[in-house]
Amino acid sequence: MNNQTSSLEFSHFPVMLNEVLKISSPSTSKTFIDCTFGGGGYSKEILKFLKTKVLALDRDKKVLIEAKKIEKKFPSRFKFHQLKFSQLETVSIDNVDVAIFDLGLSSIQLDDFDRGFSFKSSKKLNMTMGLNEISALEAINNLNEINLKHVIKILGDERDASKIAKNIVKHRNTKKIENTNELVEIIEKSKKKNFANKINPCTKTFQALRIFVNKEITELINGIINATKKLKPGGKILVISFHSIEDRIVKYFFSNYSKNKSRSSRYLPETKVVDTALFEQYKNKVLRPSNEEISQNNRSRSAKLRFAIRSKNNFKYPVDLIKKFKNYLDLESINV
Repeated sequence: MNNQTSSLEFSHFPVMLNEVLKISSPSTSKTFIDCTFGGGGYSKEILKFLKTKVLALDRDKKVLIEAKKIEKKFPSRFKFHQLKFSQLETVSIDNVDVAIFDLGLSSIQLDDFDRGFSFKSSKKLNMTMGLNEISALEAINNLNEINLKHVIKILGDERDASKIAKNIVKHRNTKKIENTNELVEIIEKSKKKNFANKINPCTKTFQALRIFVNKEITELINGIINATKKLKPGGKILVISFHSIEDRIVKYFFSNYSKNKSRSSRYLPETKVVDTALFEQYKNKVLRPSNEEISQNNRSRSAKLRFAIRSKNNFKYPVDLIKKFKNYLDLESINV
């Protein structure tokens, strides 16, 4: 068994830092929102540029110590709020130059086995990022089999979701599932052995539960909408995503609300997208971490960075974004 020492001293690597700095241009930009403070990697680097100011958010109470250190060092240039980024609208800040989202789990969260994010842990099921309504423990033991199957299948893209959900319910009818290793054992028994597959058999189910418990899709959609409201014309929104659902949402938002939005049919007349577009022409180029970065921080290997530039148009609520991903929003709103 691995030595399960939880610590906040694990190295934290801000993913694609060089790319983020190049795009955001802190030498000329002034006001930043670090929507996912984590270990403070982006905030610290941005504050090295003397004219910058950073407002940072994070839902995780474990980051408070680091945030307070930075506030003490830069009292007039750094401000931290213990908030989810969906609550960005409540913060008094406008005309923002750059908003940054890093949607991945931080090392602080993943390496703390007491929090139950990792299937290598044997601790109590939790998976909460902070300011949560429910934990993974409650979800696993209270969701009915149909809803559990939908969570695992839709949010985890798990082909064996039906069997996993069935075995979870069967197990908990005898004994409440409390620890991470109990869930791991159930998942492994439910999955067919595939020795060619290098991905751990628990990965997709754990991802699905984590997304559901933290309402990550709801948070992302509301977060990027609220950040866009805060941007000044020419301001940039950068999003680093780590799985296909996140990237699909970001890509749709940036491309569907940009001035170069493609028409549904070339035979239809052009709509006046230019008059209402939230973003300038979106180039739809995905940036990925370098091989050198991946060798130093293997967790960055699945990262995708997209960014968009705010247009001069007044903000108009992106109703189509909500409609497009309503199935995820409805799933995350299920009562436990």
